[in-house]
Amino acid sequence: MKIEVWSDFVCPFCYIGKRRLEDALAQFPHKDDVEVEFKSFELDQNAPLNTGQTINEALAKKYGMTIEQAQQANEGIGQQAKSVGLTFNFDNMKPTNTFDAHRLAKFAKTKGQEEVITEKLLYAYFTESKNLGDREVLVSVAEEAGLDRSEALAVLEDKTSYSNDVRIDESLAQQYGVTGVPFFVINQKYAISGAQPKETFTSALEKVWAEENPAPKLQDLSGDSSVDAACVDGNCAVPSKDEQ
Repeated sequence: MKIEVWSDFVCPFCYIGKRRLEDALAQFPHKDDVEVEFKSFELDQNAPLNTGQTINEALAKKYGMTIEQAQQANEGIGQQAKSVGLTFNFDNMKPTNTFDAHRLAKFAKTKGQEEVITEKLLYAYFTESKNLGDREVLVSVAEEAGLDRSEALAVLEDKTSYSNDVRIDESLAQQYGVTGVPFFVINQKYAISGAQPKETFTSALEKVWAEENPAPKLQDLSGDSSVDAACVDGNCAVPSKDEQ
């Protein structure tokens, strides 16, 4: 089973949804046969590297609400994060452009470190309040993920490196009609939109596994069904000669 996850590193529900999926997978009997691949999605491709605004100010401006209303909304999201063991530091978050972070993640994928750097980038933004638009921050995160610092820096300095990989993901999202994230696609046939409860992911995993891996159907060649030579429900009575 393959699960493709479209997400952005500054999307709180992407982090929450990721953790809920992971919790569901941890209890899934066939978890070792499940591959999770992360896909790029930018909530705002035109976002500046430095907005000069807090996350509450940016949210208030975008949705025409007061700072207090934005704070209340983020507090609610923070409670959801706590329910899955995450800590969101909204007061110090730094809104930014995530294109370079996505390019870095694509580079990490070539080194087998996609899952590791995805977690570290999300943690850096939501918990450590780091600016993912800052090249030095990204290089440090890459190094923490086990990547070569100089190679990561070279990728970031070359604006064309892995750019096409990011755009391909975003183009595919458009083809699927994805307008928001997180968005999960299982075996390119089934979709889950949003940070659904763990139970939703569990149910989806079980349903898809059952449909994609049906139990084998056997042709019965037993012959005369009147000859009972099998134990059933703990009963192994031998048929009498008359019964035979």
